[in-house]
Amino acid sequence: MPESVKEISYQSAESIRVDKLVPQEMPELSRAACERLIERGDILVNGSVVSKSRKIAAGDKIAVTLREAEPIDALPQEIPLCVVYEDGDLLVVNKPKGMVVHPAAGNPDGTLVNALLWHCKDSLSGINGRLRPGIVHRIDKDTSGLLIVAKNDRAHHSLAAQIKEHSFFREYEAVVYGNVKAGQGRVEAPIGRHPVKRKQMAVTQKNAKSAATNYTVVRRYKGFTHLRLTLETGRTHQIRVHMAYIGHPVAGDGVYGAKKPIASLNGQCLHAKSIGFVHPASGRYLEFTSELPEYFTDFLNKIKE
Repeated sequence: MPESVKEISYQSAESIRVDKLVPQEMPELSRAACERLIERGDILVNGSVVSKSRKIAAGDKIAVTLREAEPIDALPQEIPLCVVYEDGDLLVVNKPKGMVVHPAAGNPDGTLVNALLWHCKDSLSGINGRLRPGIVHRIDKDTSGLLIVAKNDRAHHSLAAQIKEHSFFREYEAVVYGNVKAGQGRVEAPIGRHPVKRKQMAVTQKNAKSAATNYTVVRRYKGFTHLRLTLETGRTHQIRVHMAYIGHPVAGDGVYGAKKPIASLNGQCLHAKSIGFVHPASGRYLEFTSELPEYFTDFLNKIKE
């Protein structure tokens, strides 16, 4: 099984447990993942296997072996797709709320990728590997709306470059908690892995990337505000993290929002409404817009009352 080894040389005078030090030095690892590595003998201190409570002192050398996970085979599945646009280079899909984009350990099938493999057969780019064929960008499981899929590597390279250069247009609509007082605004705050909750993102200065979100108020309701948002960057959970950061988390968001989220929403009230890009082959600018889904409009009608 392919593996890599990360070496850490500890120089601080203050001692620290190995299961706390390694996640600090390697933010991609949660503390639980670190403990599993220790149990497997994949973390050595000065060449020896240790327990998770082992204290690290100045001069100790830690070697962390990272092994690639066994691949999950993504298989074609006949799952209905809402295809907004399709040609020989790409397709634009309107993803429903609740659908995972690509297979992972907890979601081996029933994903958008499984549906795409059935729909496109062998016509998907391979840049992102066997589990993410054609996937240029993602939206969260409980975020609905438009995303683009590349059918070949040339299209994938072009679209990925537009996203990197911030020329790829993405507009969302969301309902957030509270009364957003300014009619429009911009949130510019770096986003990185949460320092404690390793499966979450947060506004932080440590190992973070710049992030900017623009918003405009569509309508205010009692206790809620309907927003239109555009992304200047595309960080993981960006809208959800930025809205929570300014005190207006997305309604229904059980991760960054209220401790008791709105059960009827089954996740955040967030829809990827529009995307725009330059076609990789023709050079024409294309833009597509989707209607707000039923769960979103039902919630708006409910809070009007």
